[in-house]
Amino acid sequence: MVNWYKTWNNPLKNVLWWLVIIGMLGSLPLAYTRHLTETSTKNVEFVFDYRDLLDISDLQTNPQSFIAQQLKNMKAAGIGSMAVYESTLGEFKESRHIEMYNSRDAAALTQTFGDPNENFTYVLFKDSATQQKLEPLIQKTFADLNVGIKPWSFKNRNGLIIQMSMDDASIKGMDPDPITLQMLKDQGFHIVVRLSNRRPFVTNEMDKFLKQLHDMGVKRIIVDGNEVPGYTEEDTEVSLNKMADLLNKNGIGLAAIELLKEPQKGFNTLAKQTNYNVVRLHSFTEKDGEKLMEPLKKAELEDRIQGVADRFVLAVKDRNIRMVFLNAKPLKSLDKGKLVDPLSALYESLQGKDGAIPRIEKAGFTLGSAQTFEVHTTGWQKIASVFMLIGGLSIIVLMISFFIPEATLVFFVLGLLGLVGLHTLSANLYAQGLALGAAISAPSIAIMLAIRTVRSGAAAKWKSGLAFAIWTLIKTSAISLLGVVYEVALLNHITYSLVLQQFRGVGALHLLPIAIAGVYLLFFSESNTYSDKIMHVRRILTSFISVLWIVIAGVALAAVFYYLSRTGNEGQASTVEKLFRSFLENTLGVRPRTKEFLVAHPLFVLGAYLSIRYRHAVYLIFIGVIGQLSIVDTFAHLHTPLHISLIRISYGIGFGAIIGLVLIAAWEIITRSWKRWVPRLSK
Repeated sequence: MVNWYKTWNNPLKNVLWWLVIIGMLGSLPLAYTRHLTETSTKNVEFVFDYRDLLDISDLQTNPQSFIAQQLKNMKAAGIGSMAVYESTLGEFKESRHIEMYNSRDAAALTQTFGDPNENFTYVLFKDSATQQKLEPLIQKTFADLNVGIKPWSFKNRNGLIIQMSMDDASIKGMDPDPITLQMLKDQGFHIVVRLSNRRPFVTNEMDKFLKQLHDMGVKRIIVDGNEVPGYTEEDTEVSLNKMADLLNKNGIGLAAIELLKEPQKGFNTLAKQTNYNVVRLHSFTEKDGEKLMEPLKKAELEDRIQGVADRFVLAVKDRNIRMVFLNAKPLKSLDKGKLVDPLSALYESLQGKDGAIPRIEKAGFTLGSAQTFEVHTTGWQKIASVFMLIGGLSIIVLMISFFIPEATLVFFVLGLLGLVGLHTLSANLYAQGLALGAAISAPSIAIMLAIRTVRSGAAAKWKSGLAFAIWTLIKTSAISLLGVVYEVALLNHITYSLVLQQFRGVGALHLLPIAIAGVYLLFFSESNTYSDKIMHVRRILTSFISVLWIVIAGVALAAVFYYLSRTGNEGQASTVEKLFRSFLENTLGVRPRTKEFLVAHPLFVLGAYLSIRYRHAVYLIFIGVIGQLSIVDTFAHLHTPLHISLIRISYGIGFGAIIGLVLIAAWEIITRSWKRWVPRLSK
């Protein structure tokens, strides 16, 4: 039995490598379909919040003239769409469609003594045409709320008395302002509607409303609030299915706002039922706009404007954003002694020197209504799933075999049974689990193979240290890319590109390859028995701890903490580094990762070069694991286009190799100078 097991187990490692390669080749078509999907639309839509424009205009001397001029400025700046909300009496007042009074003000206006027990809302329409459009809207809204309403007039102007306090009545939601919608459409703006779930969902009324939006040319809605229209605590699926049917019927899609603290309730369900008629939206908030209104020197303001432009370009180019939503609000500037707003600075960021829109167009995008990605599929999907299962499992088992080679066959069989069972239980959990396993295993294997090459003495047989260093970097990076192919192929669903679903467990990718390669370097890289390994561990655990050890441990922990603080979306960067990043982005078009081309890859190249002569140089090679896991982690940002990630890691490897060669040259100069001068000093 033992001999039979060894007969199958011993050659399995070589077979696993072939299975990994075959699985990778079988997975490439799925990666290609993702590339076709994410490049299927190039339209980018800049949307301005019309309600914000009303707020700014309300503080101007000539509000209507101000709005007219700013709409022209926005058109010239490349803002082609306006976002309108569900209307309120307060918004009608800001738009100068109505005048609104409480009971006390109405009594003063009519020069009568009002009822002290009355606190109603009095509305006067601007003219008969305005009354004709808005009165049915107001009547229906408050009738649905069971609020009394009756006619009122003053000096030949018609109006209404709403039996509700003005503060309360002014915030009740109703359909978007039809006058504003028509005005914006006539001026050539696309309309995007902010739709909330504050009003009761009634199928017939929603159908009628969406039909009106369709007739106005509305192609997309943005959810206003924490719940999508139609979401209810009870019968959620039924009501959301009805809402999705109405959206599909009227050809209206959704916009997914990125970086929300919490997902909007019901959004994923609505997105799925609309066949993912969704575009990603980047929001420039009112708080962002405040930074453009601070009392700054001219150069400082120009830097911030440039930063905003860079931000928009990155959002579109690097994160598959197809809609940019612009907010603004007015502020009272005590330093300037006047009211200020960020509009001019925003226009400058879009069309000024190095403005966002020319750069976006230069990158191959066009301004227009945002369109959803056309999802490409292939009939190879089912067959490829078998290749991905076998190949993904093989690369994980290969990683384990570096530690327990005798159990390779056992882990392969158990892993196969486990993955099949996991797929039956949850296809999504299976895909994410296998992708994470492959992503962790590939860079770990890559570094462990490089370490083994040095420990086994194979590196010392190379005649050229430079050739060995460059070859080892290329080979190691190629092995890491095996994990990338499985990661991309397993997670090629459109929900990952739209960030409706996220790759869980990526945090483990930032640390586990370091831990795995570290354990291998310390305990498994030498050709010794398990007893020797246990003795080595025991010797380390029973060693006396010196002050030097404590210092080294402190430095190591600080390095790990700094590394984690720089990793992921929450990573922090200094002002100088942000300027350096901006320089790289604007110069190269795609910014390579700093930790790759400035740290990990150069030290890896230097370590590989020195390892021909110095076996302890293997510790520099070990630091290179950060660069290898970073290669895989780059593709874990599934909302980033594949070609951008490929360019990013190519720059990282290329520049890293060059800087590594500079380090080698510096090493040779220093060591040769040392050998030349030390004998002289000793005489």
